[in-house]
Amino acid sequence: MTDHRRNTVTPEISAAPAVEDRRRPASRRGVLIAAGTALALAGSLSTAAAAPAPAAAPRSGAGGLSVEGIWRMDGYGTVVSVHGRDLRFWDTTELSCLPGPTARSTGGTGPGGAVRFDSQEYSLTVTPRAGDRAALRVHGSLGPRSLRRIAALPPLCEQPPPTGPVATFDIFWQTFKENYAFFERRGVDWDEMRARYRPSVHAGTTQEELFGILSAMALPLQDAHVGLEASDLGRSASGQRAGTVSPDDAYDQRIQAFVERRNLGGTALETHAQGAIGYAELPGGIGYLRIGRFGGYTPGSPTIEADAAELDRVLDRIVTRARAHGPGAWRGLVVDVRVNQGGSDDLGLQIAARLTDRGYAAYRKEARNDPRDDSRFTPRYTARVAPAQGVPRYTGPIAVLASGATVSAGETFVKALAERPSPTTLIGEHTQGALSDIMARELPNGWRFGLSNERYTTPRGNSHEGPGVPPHITVPVFTAEEFAADRDSAFDRAITLLTRRR
Repeated sequence: MTDHRRNTVTPEISAAPAVEDRRRPASRRGVLIAAGTALALAGSLSTAAAAPAPAAAPRSGAGGLSVEGIWRMDGYGTVVSVHGRDLRFWDTTELSCLPGPTARSTGGTGPGGAVRFDSQEYSLTVTPRAGDRAALRVHGSLGPRSLRRIAALPPLCEQPPPTGPVATFDIFWQTFKENYAFFERRGVDWDEMRARYRPSVHAGTTQEELFGILSAMALPLQDAHVGLEASDLGRSASGQRAGTVSPDDAYDQRIQAFVERRNLGGTALETHAQGAIGYAELPGGIGYLRIGRFGGYTPGSPTIEADAAELDRVLDRIVTRARAHGPGAWRGLVVDVRVNQGGSDDLGLQIAARLTDRGYAAYRKEARNDPRDDSRFTPRYTARVAPAQGVPRYTGPIAVLASGATVSAGETFVKALAERPSPTTLIGEHTQGALSDIMARELPNGWRFGLSNERYTTPRGNSHEGPGVPPHITVPVFTAEEFAADRDSAFDRAITLLTRRR
């Protein structure tokens, strides 16, 4: 799942509308940019052709296996071509093939013939397997993607891409039809949407009109990982579940100020990781950990490796031996992700690894894998939490605070803590219900769009896409009534619960 920094709603205390149309250029970390979820596949990245390669890098590993050639990915509607040092993605449907983002290898082969490829915004590794198979792993994205070698690019990839309003409509609709995983769960008949809107699209349809039509089709899904961005128009639109608030930066800052004044007695949080993580000591030996996102922990355009290293440094300062063990240890820990913009699942698992001394299955992930059958998925990948080694680990009771503004990787983090072997209680409201990574694509006219093609489940197979991860204890979170009465019911309930556990 997956940095869900959407920044699409003017921050208000009351709930935002279910959808938003923003008439200004989108942030590079907006709805379609999933730096943390990566194989959102950088549909937001440049599709310019790679520079000519120098002499081809070694491509053979043990047993003569090679990543060179053409590969079709299981799920994701994607073909991958590797020639010399250059890798390119191709976005395919039954009626189209559009060139996608590129990356380049700067080194030779690693163990097993693995080759790393990098672009300015993501890194990935392709490892060849026997039987004309390979595994592609995007750094910071959970689990490998399976590749099958094919003889050549599909014929459509060798033809000029179609253009015009009709082609743009058809590719947009067809991409959802073949990849979106939750039409039934979201209560939308996609064929009916085509029947309603397709007759109004023709060669003379303006870009403004087309943007309105595509938005009108997609936004009723109320999916926070569905969006459309038209940079030439200065417009973008994204969905969210009705009655919830978008966790943009300004809203996050307002909530943090409220928490510091009301819950911490005016004491500022000890902040880390570019302000994404805050910590405070509460009376009675209770710790308070506030996490606003799972990524962007270092300045500039951080890599997942840089973010992971910074997170380790932050956790070393917060989860100390004195707080984890002994007479002065935490009596309980409040983990507050009520305003969390998402990011990398891996970083959430990294935090969970400091909060257990026993390994466990956190959740499972699979991708839709049949363009004509939305009930068929790739084999499930199980994400596990392994106890962090060589550092203190806290194993006492935790209260997790969550809400509808807990999105994407924030939600998978909640799922991971909910499976924790030690006492863990979820308090607040259902999360947003947008757990899938964003599958990002670009249309022939240069517009970008994203959709949800993955299903995250509990180890027992339960999906929370749509309604969100439910709390164990339901209380209102940051409602108008709560603010009017200067209440924070979720926080107060957590303190009461942890105090009584002593």
